[in-house]
Amino acid sequence: MTRIGITGHQGLDASTASAVSRALVAELSKVGALCGIGSLAEGADQLFAEETLRQGGSLVAVIPSARYETSFSGQQALDTYRRLLGRAETVIELGYDAPGEEAYWAAGKEVVNLSERMVAVWDGKPAGGLGGTADVVAFARLAGKPVDVIWPPGAGRN
Repeated sequence: MTRIGITGHQGLDASTASAVSRALVAELSKVGALCGIGSLAEGADQLFAEETLRQGGSLVAVIPSARYETSFSGQQALDTYRRLLGRAETVIELGYDAPGEEAYWAAGKEVVNLSERMVAVWDGKPAGGLGGTADVVAFARLAGKPVDVIWPPGAGRN
């Protein structure tokens, strides 16, 4: 079974989310037996988890903190998070009391450490805060983990 971690942007516009989903189908269909590892965050993480499950894979959820649910911006994303969390075979909750950059950075590193390779839904720009996508990509590359970057032409963020 191949253990693939996800890192990627939140706030994907609708056309980008659709293009990313198609790219994830193409990327993950090459794998065979799959274990997807991520934090189930809004955006790229949730798209990756959905596709992992559609392909018959299992999920490992790395939850950055207690009260992580308070970090979701809308009810739909929160409902999706709860549904995906309920489908995870393994849930690892890190010891942070509340969501924040330190917790997200620790979660990103844990995802990398648990993975054989990474998928990054990334525009190639520097991280907007500690533990952002660029930081996780750099950490994965330093750890010698292959990183497949997905950023479809014309992609954008809200």
